[in-house]
Amino acid sequence: MRRYGKHTDEDDVRVRPSRRGTRPRTHRRPAHEDAAEGFVVTVDRGRITCLVEERTVLAMKARELGRKGVVVGDRVAVVGDLSGDKDTLARVVRVEERRSVLRRTADDDDPHERVVVANADQLAIVTALADPEPRPRLIDRCLVAAYDAGLEPLLILTKADLAPAKPLLDTYTPLGVRHVVTTAERFDDEEAVEPVHALLAGRITAFVGHSGVGKTTLVNALVPERRRATGRVNAVTGRGRHTTVSALALPLPDDGGWVIDTPGVRSFGLNHVDPSRVIHAFPDLEPGAADCPRACGHDEPDCALDDWVAEGHAEPARLYSLRRLLATRERHEGD
Repeated sequence: MRRYGKHTDEDDVRVRPSRRGTRPRTHRRPAHEDAAEGFVVTVDRGRITCLVEERTVLAMKARELGRKGVVVGDRVAVVGDLSGDKDTLARVVRVEERRSVLRRTADDDDPHERVVVANADQLAIVTALADPEPRPRLIDRCLVAAYDAGLEPLLILTKADLAPAKPLLDTYTPLGVRHVVTTAERFDDEEAVEPVHALLAGRITAFVGHSGVGKTTLVNALVPERRRATGRVNAVTGRGRHTTVSALALPLPDDGGWVIDTPGVRSFGLNHVDPSRVIHAFPDLEPGAADCPRACGHDEPDCALDDWVAEGHAEPARLYSLRRLLATRERHEGD
């Protein structure tokens, strides 16, 4: 007779047979020591295109990666069919540690950051001198993102045949940002893009810029065999169509460098940036910040940087530039 309640013991407990077998569950994941090394050149709707030993391999993210994202520029471990043949699919099983990460948010009040590019060496900020007009606030925001990511910024000014470059360059000279001015508008104008090419050789460079500034046109001139679609600028609004819909890494001919063309942006949110890290891009000012009050925003009356500059350790223009960049987190690009 079966017993119930306090009169039961372990002999009365029914055990339902398992349908999954007796193998114990484990959280250990395979090491994949035999995985091949790949370089991610583009990601589109979950499909990851990698360069594996000079073969183009299409892959999917393995389930074991969980929610970890894969972005252009990542160094990854790939297993499966690595032939690169049509209708084959490999798996990305590991994302290697990133040397640098360029991030942005949709807006300043958006808490969700998005990784744009991994492992880049420099950020090329492409700006037209006219048609459309330059947007210094957007340039400043891209500079802050570059400094935060540990990337060296490069300012590329296009359409110099339409407007002079000096007024805009005067704003950024105190920052010490490298720059190049070009009038390149044709795919076959190799001479015009050579100064740009020289600054990219041997490095991984991410290109960012507002729609219509000629960013993709410039990339097409640098890597002519991999031309991407370009769009026209609206003569009334000055806005261009987004002709690049996903980031794409392209090898520069003959020199081992890479350019990463990214979609045109209309905003560059900095919600993810800790303002205290921006000063690392100003080595002449950083020592003076040691005497600042705790959590100093470097724009308060008791900021120690004013005395540091007054004592001759740095130029006043440098402090002005720092404060201008820090203020970008409080203002929108169109302000």
